[in-house]
Amino acid sequence: MTNDQIILFSLFGAVFALLLWGRFRYDLVAFTALLVAVVLGVVPAKHAFDGFGHPATIIVALVLVVSAGLVRSGAVHLITRTLVDSSRSLAAHIALMGGIGAILSAFMNNVAALALLMPVDIQTARKAGRSPRYSLMALSFATILGGMATLIGTPPNIIIASIREQTLGEPFRMFDFTPVGGITALAGLLFVATIGWRLIPRRDDDTTADPMADIAQYIAELTVPEGSKLIGKRLGDLHEAAEKADVAILGLIREGKRRYGTQRNTPLKAGDVIVLEATPDALDEFRTALSLDFADEKRQEAAKATGEGLALVEAVVTEDSRLNGRSAMAVGLGWRKRTVLMGISRQGRRITRQLRKTPLRPGDILLLLIPKEQVNDVIDWLGVLPLADRGLAVTVNEKVWFAIGAFAAAVAAASFGLIYLPVALGLVVVGYVLAKIMPLSELYTHIEWPVVVLLGSMIPLGAALETSGGTELIAGALISLTAGLPPWAILTVLMLVTMTLSDVLNNTATTIVAAPVGIEMAQRLGVNPDPFLMAVAVAASCAFLTPIGHKNNTLIMGPGGYSFSDYWRMGLPLEILVVAVSIPAIMVFWPF
Repeated sequence: MTNDQIILFSLFGAVFALLLWGRFRYDLVAFTALLVAVVLGVVPAKHAFDGFGHPATIIVALVLVVSAGLVRSGAVHLITRTLVDSSRSLAAHIALMGGIGAILSAFMNNVAALALLMPVDIQTARKAGRSPRYSLMALSFATILGGMATLIGTPPNIIIASIREQTLGEPFRMFDFTPVGGITALAGLLFVATIGWRLIPRRDDDTTADPMADIAQYIAELTVPEGSKLIGKRLGDLHEAAEKADVAILGLIREGKRRYGTQRNTPLKAGDVIVLEATPDALDEFRTALSLDFADEKRQEAAKATGEGLALVEAVVTEDSRLNGRSAMAVGLGWRKRTVLMGISRQGRRITRQLRKTPLRPGDILLLLIPKEQVNDVIDWLGVLPLADRGLAVTVNEKVWFAIGAFAAAVAAASFGLIYLPVALGLVVVGYVLAKIMPLSELYTHIEWPVVVLLGSMIPLGAALETSGGTELIAGALISLTAGLPPWAILTVLMLVTMTLSDVLNNTATTIVAAPVGIEMAQRLGVNPDPFLMAVAVAASCAFLTPIGHKNNTLIMGPGGYSFSDYWRMGLPLEILVVAVSIPAIMVFWPF
């Protein structure tokens, strides 16, 4: 063993020990290890920061922005309304989402599949009042498992097919991976849906309860626009959609006058104003689902006449406020500042007048829709006290099909090799910005920078381990270790070592190293190399012990609030299950 190899193995050991300990944040540990490696000369200084420009790092950053864009466009609302029910049990939810993710991953890039489903899962968790940490890891693992079922589902399968063509003269075909990969994926899905999610450790901060929950219910108004599909329907017909969005319909305003009672049997007309009680997120979901306007046409167009988009702001009326004792209409909030009063929260007291005509009191909490570039000016002009930003956003629902179409086109182009995946995702981000789905000012706020630093720091260390001959050293030791063992035992050892390498290295690099080792083992035993190649394909994809083994695991780290040591709790038994299921399956479908 060379000095470089000793240093690198020691560094990896120290990094994993510190990350499992959890005393220091993972990005600091990884970045420090990278700098130490540079100082000790095992990572060349000129390549020290190559990881930050690596495709894996770029993909992780871009996917987070694309996911945010899909939320802002209303695409996620569309999926949740169609497929997801927040009243389902967590196990049933994981089974449904995991099944969808696995099927998508078999025919598209598994990172893209997770990018589409991750915001759906987070939003469902929020509506169900639980932390997304219990379902996000299961979803990530499901998308990884699903990719094993076809040739195009994951890069290791493509590489294995290419190596087989070079060595044996013929590649694996599209569905050659399906019998083993499909059975293994199904077993893995059953595990994560029934047992796996229960292994995620609970934390004191797991609750999704909002500190504003007691005062976040607003009395609000939404307008039926011209040409709406709701015209002619009774107000009572909207209650099912309202219940699904967690919105309460209180009444109806027609021609500026609040009508008596709930008006359930009243047919709706264009210009009718529906009075609601809801949180900001629920209000936005209901508006998007039914294509309602947040104000009459004139005020809505005035608010939208802006280059930066609209912001939802919560603010408290103070004693010194311009609004104290006056209504939004009286101060000219709409025509002076192009601002719409979306809702009023008055500590549980009823509001019976039209919102913009309601005199406001100190302590009232207002939900304001303000052009982004005027937020500070409007707050100062009104003399109100803004509340802490809770990440409220206005869904740009009229651009939902553009957002979905751009994402689908990028994934399809990347899947068929027409364009490089990071470039395709980059074009989607640019499209979202130009279409004003994703405000330029928020572009970088959706990227989990600690995760980017972790990945950017670990990639050069993994590359150094490979170039120093560390992986070859492992391969040589593996061949020596398995001498004299029966084929099934050698296959098991090969899978275990490949999985371990994949948890540390990029799965593509792991496949390139492990596949020739598997062929060499088969040749020494005088048996068919196909079961060994299939074992490497399965094992290289199954990186469940760390957040750096697969891009999907890295993606969920920030949104799920996971620590480095959380992954092995579900990942270790899952990897054991994968070996236990896939070895017999390989021996049946790919006999020695």
